[in-house]
Amino acid sequence: MVLASFFFATMAVGIKIASGSFSLFELVFYRGLVSMIFMGLVLRARGTPLATPVPLMHVWRSIIGVFSLSAWFYAIGHLPLATAMTLNYMSGVWVAAFVVGGAMLYGKSTGQGLLMATVLAGFAGVVMMLRPTLDQNQLFAGLIGLLSGLGASMAYLQVTALGKVGEPEGRTVFYFSIGTTLVGLVGAGFYGFTPWNSVSWQAAAWLIPMGVLASLGQWSMTRAFSRGSTLLVANLQYSGIVFAAFYSLLLFGDQIPLVGWAGMALIVSSGIAATVLRTRVLPNTPAEDH
Repeated sequence: MVLASFFFATMAVGIKIASGSFSLFELVFYRGLVSMIFMGLVLRARGTPLATPVPLMHVWRSIIGVFSLSAWFYAIGHLPLATAMTLNYMSGVWVAAFVVGGAMLYGKSTGQGLLMATVLAGFAGVVMMLRPTLDQNQLFAGLIGLLSGLGASMAYLQVTALGKVGEPEGRTVFYFSIGTTLVGLVGAGFYGFTPWNSVSWQAAAWLIPMGVLASLGQWSMTRAFSRGSTLLVANLQYSGIVFAAFYSLLLFGDQIPLVGWAGMALIVSSGIAATVLRTRVLPNTPAEDH
């Protein structure tokens, strides 16, 4: 998950640069198209067939994943960026709530209360770093942003379910790439594509790396949720905020205030604590303990 967060943060640098020439739907389309081609080549090289015994599970994963992505883009367009990102990163809290709440509903003791506490601590670190704000006239957009995080958590749990039935991670990423490509194509077709003669070379140069980074990030994230402890992975996804902060500091000259550094320390500390708890306190708890 830490590796996935690094790939996604690096991809975000490309999105920031390429967004000067392309619309969001165009970026979604090109990202999905490159990812689809890349993962298709990877699956062919590994001898993994494209046919899946669980097509409906992939359809559901794509639907909720695309819904979450669309809701996040809406929130970005109508809320301060920090607020939109914070609401989307609530996915880790939602995952923890689903895992622990579901177990309690069925009368099972998860023994993962401390792990859930690390998830909440990590999210508190996210809030400290981003310091979100919300005006009264932004309540609807705030609700949509909240739904983006909820949709992301459901997508993560569906990825976990696909892993439990033995679906290869690469094939899961491939089918999700198809879904993002179709949505991006429909959106870009509606709003129009940017003429290539008005595209900067820096933006064009990022299109292929952006898709490859998205593939590697999705692949790593899919493997993490398929094979790892759900609550541990949900906590470690917050490391993406730390990577993004360092990119902002080093590449774009943004400044991080003292409370931001404190939030970063809290995120890192909660991730370390979650890892230690997982490996020492709960060594025999199965990864699929939901």
